[in-house]
Amino acid sequence: MQRDRQLGLFYALPLGGFLALAFLAPILLVAAFSTMPPKVFSLAHLPDFSAYYTVLTQGYWKSVVWSLGMALAATAILFVICWPLAYGMAKVLGRFSLVLTICVVMTLFVSENIRLFGWVLTLMKGGLIEGYLRHWTGAGFDGLLYNVPVIVFGLVYVYLPFMLFPLAQGIAMVPDDTRQAAFDLGATRWQVLREVELPLAMPGILVGSLLTFVLSAGAIAESKLLGGQAVIVIADEVETAFTYGQNWPLGAALAMVLIAIVGGIAIWGIGRADLDSMMARK
Repeated sequence: MQRDRQLGLFYALPLGGFLALAFLAPILLVAAFSTMPPKVFSLAHLPDFSAYYTVLTQGYWKSVVWSLGMALAATAILFVICWPLAYGMAKVLGRFSLVLTICVVMTLFVSENIRLFGWVLTLMKGGLIEGYLRHWTGAGFDGLLYNVPVIVFGLVYVYLPFMLFPLAQGIAMVPDDTRQAAFDLGATRWQVLREVELPLAMPGILVGSLLTFVLSAGAIAESKLLGGQAVIVIADEVETAFTYGQNWPLGAALAMVLIAIVGGIAIWGIGRADLDSMMARK
């Protein structure tokens, strides 16, 4: 056992070194910059936490709330949409689930920005929907862009695969015998869903929800292209501070706030997910 543990640590060294260099080091650098005085571009200063004070007092928390709120809404909507699709892929469609998988994966071959620009052309005033409606009925409208619902729609559209595939994996973990036994004991379809399928598929639900929530909370293209200035999300504030504002400590502090919140939620969720079962190691 001791030898296996030592071998495991030895084999993990290359991956651990890569993660330390490519993931941990940039975060530590951002954390260090967040403690610098305003509008400096080096670490040769005494620690100064005024950037965090600015985050708390200048209303940036509203952007955090908007980002987390829309991410939560998109995650909930995606769960409702993807559950029947994932159930079909795992339990009903059989070999035809490969066709659905290919169709979903093919959307990832096209840039997110290009796909969102397609929706801009579709939903804008004079675009595909409003233009055809005015042509055939003579009545138009101001377009469907630049509001919170269309931003949430963009998040749902872009991040659907990240909920669908873990959810399908989680549903595939539910034994058919267990479900059938519940029906034989007189359980209703709702009781089977609530007391058998959802608990046993929880690892897939947690992983899909975490992926969707984390990616949506840090998304920026959806709010910029579909929402305009309707809502300023935290990722937009970070970009503005680092670029137009030339205030790296403020941008770093905003980034660390987002990392702390999302990272805390992700660690909590991963701690509750049975990843060994999902990877068929049990």
